[in-house]
Amino acid sequence: MEKCQYCQKRVKTEKLKDENELQSYFIQRIEKYINAKGKRIIGWDEILEGGLAPNATVMSWRGEEGGIAAAQQNHDVIMTPSKWLYLDYRQDTAKSEPLAVKVLVDVPKVYSYEPVPTQLKIEEAKYVIGVQANVWTEYMKTGDQVEYMVYPRAIALAEVAWSAKEKRNYNDFLKRLQANRILLDDWKVNYAKHVFK
Repeated sequence: MEKCQYCQKRVKTEKLKDENELQSYFIQRIEKYINAKGKRIIGWDEILEGGLAPNATVMSWRGEEGGIAAAQQNHDVIMTPSKWLYLDYRQDTAKSEPLAVKVLVDVPKVYSYEPVPTQLKIEEAKYVIGVQANVWTEYMKTGDQVEYMVYPRAIALAEVAWSAKEKRNYNDFLKRLQANRILLDDWKVNYAKHVFK
């Protein structure tokens, strides 16, 4: 944007401070259009830069900070921080693992995630409306590879999303996960088996 003559002209015309404010200007214009169609916008946490559009929902992926900031501004948030919820990251350190982003996000790590950060006050916490795992497939060439990366970590996240923190117990989860393993086998899902060893 810094080298785009049209962007720089818009920054001057609208009396914007910088390119971050230009991004915010654009997102707010688009939001008005989307809202007029009865819909709401949702964006990655970068939409916080330069000022958040009035009705935007924020997907906090670069950590929890964006989600915290958005909730503190009374905006809905979906927590999806890469450190816990990117399922294209490695789930084991073995050399036999498929090519993946070289950050370890195993089943215990996914299960340990708490979607509502402790930094939020009770009245702010209500803006955390959910969690999401992400799977970027640039290293995955087949559906079998995607299944391998997703399961059983997605099952762990489902329990995190649907269970109160005080009711979660990892050892109990592992026992119950055995029933899911039977289903995965019956459905011929190509899932990772690290957690069952």
